[in-house]
Order: sequence, then C-alpha cells, then structure tokens
Amino acid sequence: MPNCSKNPGHGKATRCAVCDGKFGLVRYYSWRTPLCSKVCVDRFRTRRESDRNWLTWLKIALNELPENRARAT
Repeated sequence: MPNCSKNPGHGKATRCAVCDGKFGLVRYYSWRTPLCSKVCVDRFRTRRESDRNWLTWLKIALNELPENRARAT
C-alpha cells in the first residue's frame, strides 16, 4: 500500500544519522548517509576516522600476540 500512514517515508531517511535531528532546507551527505548540518558531517567523518584508527590498533595488537611472535622468528 503506497499511502500507508503507519510507515511514512518508506525506506527514506527521515532523521539525521548522527544527531537524530530533523532535516532543514539543506541536507548534507557523507558516504550516502543523510546528515542535517555541517557539524554532523564533521562528527560523522571524525567517527569514521576513529573507527579506521581502531582497526589499525587491532591489527598491531594481533601481530603482537605470542604465537605470532614465534612465527616471525
């Protein structure tokens, strides 16, 4: 049913992915994620960068495990 009142938007983003705020006249996008303001764009990019850094530290930590050190020598 296309005009169903239970599910408005049906698949469209109706709120900002970072702050859950309503969209104004301008909608920003970063990696196909709808955001409400430039502040949220900066927060989203910072979060993605920190996620990337966390994965780097995980790889370093896994390489420091005793069984991996034994293989390297």
